Amino acid sequence: MKGIITVLGKDKVGIIAKVCIFLSENGINILDISQTIVQGYFNMLMIVDMEKSAIGLDEVYAGLKKLEEEIGVEIKLQREDIFDSMHRI
Repeated sequence: MKGIITVLGKDKVGIIAKVCIFLSENGINILDISQTIVQGYFNMLMIVDMEKSAIGLDEVYAGLKKLEEEIGVEIKLQREDIFDSMHRI
């Protein structure tokens, strides 16, 4: 299963590192990543492969929620198939 992760918030040191470490520690592979900073606001979009994840989807959501609170940014994960369905014209 592939997922779409978005990260939004005030820019600060270590956002990318902490998100990537969480994903790596749980066997989630980053397929594509894009990030920008606009007037001090950080925005990142990642496409990830969760096929070999060491934890279940609910645990991934919980882990990202905990990380979100720790870093002070907003982190969202959507399954790619649901994301595609929602954005189909």
